[in-house]
Amino acid sequence: MTTVNSIKFYFIIIGFTVLTFSCSKKEEVVKKPNFLFVLVDDQPFDALESSGRYPFLKTPNMQRLQDEGAIFNNYYVTQSICSPSRASFLTGAYPHIHGVNQNNKHVDPDWESYQPYNQHLQKAGYQTAHVGKIHMAHLEGKKHIRPGFDYWFSFIGQGEYFNPMVNDNGKEYQEKGYMTDILTDKAIGWLKEKRDPNKPFSLNLWHKAVHENHSPAPRHKDMYANHILPVPPYNTHLENFKGKPEWQRIKAWDSKWKEYVHSDTIAPKPWPIKGDKFKKLLETLGAVDESLGQVLTYLEKTGELDNTVIIYSSDNGYFMGEHGYWDKRIAYESSMKIPMLIRYPEKIKSGTIINENALNIDLAPTILELAGIKKPDYMQGESMVSLLEDNPEKTNWRKSFMFEYYIDDAYPYAGPNMLAIRSEKYKLIDAFLEDDIDELYDLENDPGEMHNLINNADYNSVEKELRQELEKLKTKYKYNTDRDWWLRTQIPKKKINSKAANLRG
Repeated sequence: MTTVNSIKFYFIIIGFTVLTFSCSKKEEVVKKPNFLFVLVDDQPFDALESSGRYPFLKTPNMQRLQDEGAIFNNYYVTQSICSPSRASFLTGAYPHIHGVNQNNKHVDPDWESYQPYNQHLQKAGYQTAHVGKIHMAHLEGKKHIRPGFDYWFSFIGQGEYFNPMVNDNGKEYQEKGYMTDILTDKAIGWLKEKRDPNKPFSLNLWHKAVHENHSPAPRHKDMYANHILPVPPYNTHLENFKGKPEWQRIKAWDSKWKEYVHSDTIAPKPWPIKGDKFKKLLETLGAVDESLGQVLTYLEKTGELDNTVIIYSSDNGYFMGEHGYWDKRIAYESSMKIPMLIRYPEKIKSGTIINENALNIDLAPTILELAGIKKPDYMQGESMVSLLEDNPEKTNWRKSFMFEYYIDDAYPYAGPNMLAIRSEKYKLIDAFLEDDIDELYDLENDPGEMHNLINNADYNSVEKELRQELEKLKTKYKYNTDRDWWLRTQIPKKKINSKAANLRG
């Protein structure tokens, strides 16, 4: 080969290499993962087919995510009510940081200082959409829309199950039908008709279900009527509250703990307390599972399924009769533990089981890392990618975490201010009541949290270590003991369009 021809050949090869590299880079941009975040309201962590808690319960599409992805056995919220938890999912920060620790007031995070992860995705070229409940926005019209979303479909407060009023990109009108089905159709409709197929997407599908008043779709009504609801893992006798805080025993009776009616005759109501109510919750879950299946089917047909990080979770746990309770809020496992399923074949092996303690504040950093975006400093959570990949680095994962709760101004009877620490084996709960006792549980030997060990001398060293660790966590997470410091933005009650009961989350 002549020198001239050699030079020509050389430049042809270089040009081909550059072109190939350019195409690869272009393809890399196009192949950034999509994100689908399905969030349910008030789903207990064990309200899954795989748990076996309810033998008659069928959730085939949730089971598919578990089989083809990962399930977290110990996933927790940092505060167990609606708005604070949702704000923590979005911002990756504790409620005392982002500013939302109540449901009944219009208090949004400082969106400038604590931008939700979707804003970072949006800036990185993602097309973003929110379909469903938000609960932080009790404003009307365009003011209702939270920042960082290209498309918005939601509703004020808790919303309604049937024929709901909705907010469609700032336009308000009444939609006909069942809320779960409406949200499913809107989500798939956005994927079909409104998104740019040349851009990666991030879609929130946040259901009203299964929040009370639990209202199943007509096709699922009474589907479990003939099934026996298992007795929850607690005993109804008075002696079971021996050694428990007085406010706990009284609340289990009549939810009026603040009156402090000291009486040895007050005991939890016998099972089946609200048994039919719990069956309706499980029936309401049926449409949610169908919704998940419909979205999975659409993504599969369009070839987007395996390139989409699918996240399924709940905004908090829910008592299904444990300790004589319903609702959530208290720093017990049934209240603070939530289901978490993630499917993404690129990073997650089928059937992965993750036992480490992970938090709702960890999701935002995880999404950003998967999208190739650096975590901002204000995000207090940690990326879970090492857990998803079964990376040896997970051995450095957190060994304990902090849980907080603040008296709800609209529902003060629900429980006092409290701060708790959960380690891998123990839990300490401080309810900030001078005339009552704290709680200490050995979760390894007492997973139902029935035996308070706070006055057991054998556990004095455990209590001391937990209190010391809690002080470290308070420093790490910049905990502020003044619950009202964060009240930055409020609107007069006369401007709130929903009834107080409708704001409960």
